[in-house]
Amino acid sequence: MKTLLLSLALPVSLLAAPTAAAPPATRAVSAAPVRISKASIDRALADMVRSGRVVGASALIWQNGREAYVGTAGQADREAARPMTRDTLAQIYSMTKPVTGVALMTLWEQGRFGLDDPLSRYLPEFAGVQVADGADTAGRPVLRAPTRPILVRDILRHTAGFGYGSGTDAVGTAWAQLDPLGTDHDLAEFGRRLARVPLLHDPGARWSYSAAVDVQALLVEKLTGVPFEQFVRERIFEPLGMRETAWTQPESRYPRLAAMYERPGGSTLTRASEREQRGLNFDPARRLTMGGAGLVSSLDDYMRFARMLLNEGALGDVRILKPSTVRLMATDALDPRITERSWLGSKGSGGFGMDFFVRTAQPKTAAENRGAIGEFFWDGRASTLFWVDPVNGIAAVFLVQVIPFDATLHRDLRRAVYGDDYLGPVGD
Repeated sequence: MKTLLLSLALPVSLLAAPTAAAPPATRAVSAAPVRISKASIDRALADMVRSGRVVGASALIWQNGREAYVGTAGQADREAARPMTRDTLAQIYSMTKPVTGVALMTLWEQGRFGLDDPLSRYLPEFAGVQVADGADTAGRPVLRAPTRPILVRDILRHTAGFGYGSGTDAVGTAWAQLDPLGTDHDLAEFGRRLARVPLLHDPGARWSYSAAVDVQALLVEKLTGVPFEQFVRERIFEPLGMRETAWTQPESRYPRLAAMYERPGGSTLTRASEREQRGLNFDPARRLTMGGAGLVSSLDDYMRFARMLLNEGALGDVRILKPSTVRLMATDALDPRITERSWLGSKGSGGFGMDFFVRTAQPKTAAENRGAIGEFFWDGRASTLFWVDPVNGIAAVFLVQVIPFDATLHRDLRRAVYGDDYLGPVGD
């Protein structure tokens, strides 16, 4: 689990500096519409396989109410010579986070909590959190009270001050000792342990990718009295028809799971261990349902979730969130004074909403991912990606299984979708 958390927290290559908050997507002026080219995307997927960056890849693009592209390349399992197919399952890791955020915001719509409520009002174990503030002359960590409480808003935008298990300072040492995200814990035990790990910084001071989304899952469980996995299944997956997306997977689906491949130190791809393949989904000893990772899904299942977001909270006759709530989640929520943002700027020119990166400006360099102002997205440890582009009516899902995270795959797919020179709309 520590290896998993370290890889989740590692930065990708920096492509652009973060920017200040911008107006919501609805105020953008549209550029020329994007026309999906099947040949371009087919070539991009084939090149990913041919170049040895992935063993297999698949993509599904939805635009303006219809399926605009679906395609696969390579193999889901090289050793078994099993091809990548539309119904191949994949571990999506941090693409779990937006699902958790949607689950929590359904409760916000019901008035179960306020975004600016102290987290400790609902999870009292976090009332006594302390901030790591360097070391004394003897090298011992100095801890102090935070300048303000953690707010619910902070756990939605990664500004609470939590860590994610990396480093050798007081925070990293405490994390290693307490192991909050050990899979043998339930969410309640996770919360008790995380509350004893010092914060990296004062709440609201910085953007730090963290276990905050797992705290969201704990909050859902505390507010409802329903196990988090059950709540998400009943309130999101079943209504949306996401029949195979789950944390706990039956053994019968394992033959359809894409194998995970690793490239340690830039070497050629090698198959990951059986523990890596099974640990989060097919291990009967697992007790933890993480809010920040752990789902297995498919192209079509996750596209139903993405289409719900593109349709501002509804899919067909099923409404999960109000349109205003989706717009709130997809609007940059970072105060311009939050200038320390770790590697967030590597995602593009933008900021962060509620469990989504939000693009607030056109691409600034040739190397930056193509995209439109107002798009929102997130990706996963195994280099998976989804995005929603309201300006062009696009929802996209991209599945591969390669670690560590490879940002070049996203760059190439986006160029195939948008074109090399696409800058998108200009904000007013």
